[in-house]
Amino acid sequence: MGMRKTIAIAMIVVGGAMMAYTGFTFVTREKVVDVGPVQITKDKNHLVIWSPILGGVILFAGLIVLFAEKKGKA
Repeated sequence: MGMRKTIAIAMIVVGGAMMAYTGFTFVTREKVVDVGPVQITKDKNHLVIWSPILGGVILFAGLIVLFAEKKGKA
């Protein structure tokens, strides 16, 4: 399988996943108080959101790359 076909399939898979899942969250722990042996931490939630339209655009671009003919090939 050529590099172009591999990239196109990856774009299709990523675009489909972005349309199905419109975001994700992850948690980081940050130190609030650090006084000698006493440490108080706080969990902070981070939300990452993207538009499903962006996923559709990536999926469509992957289809174009997959099915487009190479120019200059006889």
